[in-house]
Amino acid sequence: MHQYLESGLLLFVLLNPFLMSIYLLEFITTLSARQFAGVLARGALISGVVFGIFAWGGDTIFRDVLQVRFEAFQIFGGLIFLVIGIKFVFEGSAAMVKLRGEPEQLAGTIAMPFMIGPGTVSAAVVIGNRLPLVSAWVVIGVSLATTVIMLVALKYLHDHVKTRNARLTDRYIDIVGRVSALLIGTFALDMILSGLSGALKPLLN
Repeated sequence: MHQYLESGLLLFVLLNPFLMSIYLLEFITTLSARQFAGVLARGALISGVVFGIFAWGGDTIFRDVLQVRFEAFQIFGGLIFLVIGIKFVFEGSAAMVKLRGEPEQLAGTIAMPFMIGPGTVSAAVVIGNRLPLVSAWVVIGVSLATTVIMLVALKYLHDHVKTRNARLTDRYIDIVGRVSALLIGTFALDMILSGLSGALKPLLN
């Protein structure tokens, strides 16, 4: 049970609905709750398929199909998340706007660019290695579903609070974003260290 909880928490923290709510803030403020939930559900479905494939194929996909080492992917993903975490800690939500690009680029499945990334794909591979395949798929599905539910709940909360106290909402976004960025940075360093450890292991043996 510990491995199940640990695996689910790993993917959930990397998906990070609190940080993603800031990333999707413009859509939270402009879309209705029904539209927002629908787009998120489609993004989660696409992400689930991708994660499921990597959980099934594991590092074989990297080694035999892409012909790269999984450790290189871990290091690269860790560096990307580390940059995001550092920029958010020092710049706040403005950093996510710069990284996201123009809103029209996210038409269709707005959640997908942040759900599917080096960090979450790496987590899917790790989950597939830790757990039986069906259990890995269940854990991935539960993590994605929990992320979508929390994002929709944050959408409802934002709509309710924004009409009463806009300054409080902005303050919440800034504080939660910076705290989440610290967690992202911590997991990023762990990914980098894991990648380096795996890459150097054959040399040390």
